[in-house]
Amino acid sequence: VALYHYGGRTGEVGQAWGTSPRAQFPSLSTAFSYGCLGVQIFFVISGFVICMSGWGRPLRSFFASRVARLYPAYWAAILIVTVVFALPWVAYKTVSPSDTLVNLTMLQMPVGAHRVLGVCWTLWAELRFYALFALFVVLPGATRQRVVLFCAVWTLGAVLADASHQDFLKAVLMPEYAPYFIGGVGLYLIHRFGHSALAWGIVGVSFLIGQHYAVAALWHAPNPHFFSYRSPYVIIAIVAAGYAAVAAIALGAFRWANWPWLTVAGALTYPFYLLHEHVGWVVIAVLHRNLGIPSYATFALTLALMLALAWLLHRLVERRLTPVLRRSLSGPPRPTGDAVGETPRIM
Repeated sequence: VALYHYGGRTGEVGQAWGTSPRAQFPSLSTAFSYGCLGVQIFFVISGFVICMSGWGRPLRSFFASRVARLYPAYWAAILIVTVVFALPWVAYKTVSPSDTLVNLTMLQMPVGAHRVLGVCWTLWAELRFYALFALFVVLPGATRQRVVLFCAVWTLGAVLADASHQDFLKAVLMPEYAPYFIGGVGLYLIHRFGHSALAWGIVGVSFLIGQHYAVAALWHAPNPHFFSYRSPYVIIAIVAAGYAAVAAIALGAFRWANWPWLTVAGALTYPFYLLHEHVGWVVIAVLHRNLGIPSYATFALTLALMLALAWLLHRLVERRLTPVLRRSLSGPPRPTGDAVGETPRIM
């Protein structure tokens, strides 16, 4: 996704480079343009992880874990981007104070406010997935049968919503993103219960529908006026590779990869994702246009600086606020006595 935002698209990043990224990276800009498909793969991973984390968990605990995971780094990123864009020498401008305050809720898109973070549209999709999963799986209690029914009903509802052309149904059921979440849920069923034709059927149908939406959103006929041309075959191959990678994890193919640094790398992905686009544009402009650092070196340095900023955000914000927020939302601990109301025994 970072490759796409820095070198695979036009728009504001071209203002940072001073010219189109296609001029900066003539041999790689088309390859970078496929980086936006990282979002679809991320949704597959999210379906797997959310099903795993919500299994056997009460609704309040599930709610607390999701809020505590998403919001501390998000609030910090809103503050950082707002402050950076308010600097007098930065070409980009932040949104109005009112819209900035709405952004703190993560509900800016449905209420029509301007976004502080360009990437937050994916978080709005995540929130809707969490709500559907919480309502129909976590609240009544996760079972294999209930999760299979959830996947089947959501798949059918999503395609019917698309066919209905009703904006409300499309907003709730997300036909263009639902297949990826459902595919991840199906892969978790395989991880938890083993191979079954039903679970693999969920995954297969979700991939077939998902690749359709990916191609429909990203493919166009060759046109010299467009930034890049994406092959439909490559789009399908990348989506398939994402599904295959999560399937390999679900089947335990990567159990041997238990290096400690992977935990840190995984922890940095979310704060990096939040900050890298807008703050990265400012860094690119400083390094390339102001300091004259060559394009490829600027690209590498920007990635490194964004990773360092993500590490600081993780250490100073997430590790401190996430546990506090989770405990406060989870409520008081359960009684430790033999029954509610009894005085706990002192052993």
